[in-house]
Amino acid sequence: MKKNELMQYSCPLGKAMSALGSKWKPIIVLVIKDRKLRFGELAVRINVISRKVLTDQLREMESDGLVIREEFKEIPPRVEYSLTEKGLALLPILYQLEEWETKYHVYDPEKEKDCKMILEGKKVQKSAV
Repeated sequence: MKKNELMQYSCPLGKAMSALGSKWKPIIVLVIKDRKLRFGELAVRINVISRKVLTDQLREMESDGLVIREEFKEIPPRVEYSLTEKGLALLPILYQLEEWETKYHVYDPEKEKDCKMILEGKKVQKSAV
């Protein structure tokens, strides 16, 4: 079912999942948190996402009422993103999801990268053996 079709139904969980229906949107929410970030800062902090995908996700999140896009008429142009009240309300839910996964998942450093690398914008370096 497409996003537009899902939004026509009055199913709260369906609408919520539609608004957060990509792997990037929850990460973007967690990176912005309770502050304002410029587009370039977001791109650096989430260095594994392309700028086009980040732009598309931010536009969808703005239309879903999760982020506020504030444009300043300056040269060079400056745009800042922050979470709306609706977006801020997601933070405790996303933190609970993190706790749930941590409780039931066994981390294997040989197969997986730590998500803190994404959220902190650090590059993963393999240690020499």
